[in-house]
Amino acid sequence: MDKLKPKLFSVMKTYTKEQLVKDIVAGIIVAIIALPLSIALAIASGVGPEAGVYTAIIAGFLVAFFGGSRVQIAGPTAAFATIVAGIVARDGTDGLMVATILAGFFLILMGFFRFGNLLKYIPYTITTGFTAGIAVTLFIGQIKDFTGIVYEHGEKPIETAEKISALVANLSTINWMAVLIGALSLAILIIWPKFFKKIPGSLIAVIVTAAIVELAHLDVNTIGKAFTDIRTGLPKLTLNASLFSLSMIRSQLMNAVTIALLAGIESLLSAVVADSMVGSKHRSNMELIAQGLGNIGSACFGGIPATGAIARTAANIKSGGRTPIAGMVHSITLVLVVVFLMPFAKLIPMPCIAAILFQVAYNMSGWRNFAKLCKSSPKSDILVLVTTFALTVIFDLVVAIEVGILLAAVLFMKRMSDVTQVEGWKEVDEENDPDSISLRQIPEHVLVYEISGPMFFAAAGKILQIAFKPDTKVLVLRMRSVNAIDATAMHNLEQLWEDCEKKGISIVLSHVNEQPMTVIRKAGYDARIGEGNFCPHIDDALHRAEELASK
Repeated sequence: MDKLKPKLFSVMKTYTKEQLVKDIVAGIIVAIIALPLSIALAIASGVGPEAGVYTAIIAGFLVAFFGGSRVQIAGPTAAFATIVAGIVARDGTDGLMVATILAGFFLILMGFFRFGNLLKYIPYTITTGFTAGIAVTLFIGQIKDFTGIVYEHGEKPIETAEKISALVANLSTINWMAVLIGALSLAILIIWPKFFKKIPGSLIAVIVTAAIVELAHLDVNTIGKAFTDIRTGLPKLTLNASLFSLSMIRSQLMNAVTIALLAGIESLLSAVVADSMVGSKHRSNMELIAQGLGNIGSACFGGIPATGAIARTAANIKSGGRTPIAGMVHSITLVLVVVFLMPFAKLIPMPCIAAILFQVAYNMSGWRNFAKLCKSSPKSDILVLVTTFALTVIFDLVVAIEVGILLAAVLFMKRMSDVTQVEGWKEVDEENDPDSISLRQIPEHVLVYEISGPMFFAAAGKILQIAFKPDTKVLVLRMRSVNAIDATAMHNLEQLWEDCEKKGISIVLSHVNEQPMTVIRKAGYDARIGEGNFCPHIDDALHRAEELASK
């Protein structure tokens, strides 16, 4: 059972001075990375730049303190930008505050009712589809600031189609000086990390372009011009209890569900990625509770929705962070920045902010995974993927997830009805069954697992639960009872192969049926494992495994 106990309280039992130093260094580095991103994401969300930093401070500290992951870094993320911008445009910051606080309570309830493990029932194709869709909408939303376009007729577009229409209608107002500043920012973001990995390119881009615009007195829009009422100093409690009327709660209910669902999915995905990097195991339900507390705290102090940030979490790990102390140091460092450096944020050019968000959109798009799924997945999974992506871009995330899950469920039931066979019972003597594994001698250093039943998104995680022995050299997967496999299971099979490759373990597949073999070949998985490691019968597979183990 997943404990409802913060990871901080567990890791501190064996904490050392050496790890404290590493955590402090990692926390400072992550804060430097988070500063320009937090400002950029806040602006993309339609709120003041300080709101992003406040979110990283409050939510970052609360999630680190109460979270179920050793290394999770929380703050504003690109996934929320378009959603928050829509809420702010329709209902203002009051509506956003109510929606975020309600989402926080939903996340806490999800944690207490042990819903952390239920998020695995959302297929990989849906998460890939809406993530790519959010990336596209984020990219389109930043074209205006990157090009310096001015909406001459006072347009205030919310939907993606409206933004495209407004951009086309005002193309004549392009500010080529803004384009040059944006292009310079992109060049720094792309080239700088190739030579200097310790200092983030986004920070250099901000400093260089701000200095150029200020010293050369260029006619380029800056944060100070776009937001004349930037708050400075420490976050202040902005909670207005009178906002929580029945009508307001009713109007923000679906927004709150969307925020809670997305925060839950993204934070747990980030925690899973972090687990694989540090060899740990997060507490999913405690992580949901922490995310709920973080979002409530963020909203109460003028922040926006927050969740676990995969890129910042990875940076924390690579910098030596191994406990929640690093996340707390990250927040404290940002407090010092807010107190002493926030007034300088007014000098940052808007094209530079747009360029940073262009890079964020590109990184989160996962276009390689998207293209790979389109090439290698069954047609039903491709339909779910493309539909979710299109609905996210054309409408919004709520519609995309609802339709995507419904479509996936219907297609899953269709797939199961196609492969399920109903046959009369036959009396079989188990001890004399020629296919019984119990009659066979398993070679030394060989591990045999038999997979029974269809491999689909809800069961695919079991593939990654295979426990290897210290002396294992070959893993045999017996698949005679697997009639169907989907994209999520195929993705997990590839992850299993990557884990085995790192450990020097070969994989042999026995009796792969027609549909799984078709998916495996489309994904190029047969080339990775090797044609010689696909065996028609378990006896052939064990013989092949013995050959590989003896090398």
